[in-house]
Amino acid sequence: MSDPIPAESNRSEDRSELSSGADPVAGGAAPSEAPPASGGFGAATLGELRKVVWPSRQQLFSESVAVILMVGLSAAAIAAIDRFYGWAASQIFG
Repeated sequence: MSDPIPAESNRSEDRSELSSGADPVAGGAAPSEAPPASGGFGAATLGELRKVVWPSRQQLFSESVAVILMVGLSAAAIAAIDRFYGWAASQIFG
């Protein structure tokens, strides 16, 4: 079994992130990075949306069908378990 990475190397990386002014709670953005001007918010949003890799029509359809089937199967399983426990309760307390 090989030795794990020494903890000291991880600690020094953590220190370098903190010393650079990055806020680990706020996502690591350095405070020197100013947010875009209020007029540039829409342009920045559109720029980010252009980076998104949108699914093809076939991929969207197949994944939607898969989600609908899984939700249906889950609902059927929950209904079957509910009916069983209802039947069992009526037999015991009934």
